[in-house]
Amino acid sequence: MSNKQSFFDKVYDIVRAIPYGKVSTYGAIGKCIGTGLSARMVGWAMNSSHEKTPFVPAHRVVNRIGLLTGKHHFETITMMQELLEQEGLVIKEDQIINFESHFWDPLIELNK
Repeated sequence: MSNKQSFFDKVYDIVRAIPYGKVSTYGAIGKCIGTGLSARMVGWAMNSSHEKTPFVPAHRVVNRIGLLTGKHHFETITMMQELLEQEGLVIKEDQIINFESHFWDPLIELNK
């Protein structure tokens, strides 16, 4: 990531790196960028990501306990869940079941 990139562009680069079938959190992405208190800003970036090229898989970003808190920002209220279920995740009452096994930590994974 370049120092000249905007905060949103840095977020999008990290989100594009999240593997199929995995999710990350707003806070983990913020920490990876070096601003651990910016989970809300990561959320704002996700809200603006739906029209970006290349595609930003915003459905793979959830809150710290695996809740689909961003679902209201998709084309339909169920789209985020549907996309995650297509990737093999199980969702009950807007929460990822076995969240820990699906969590992808960019701070660890991108620094290997």
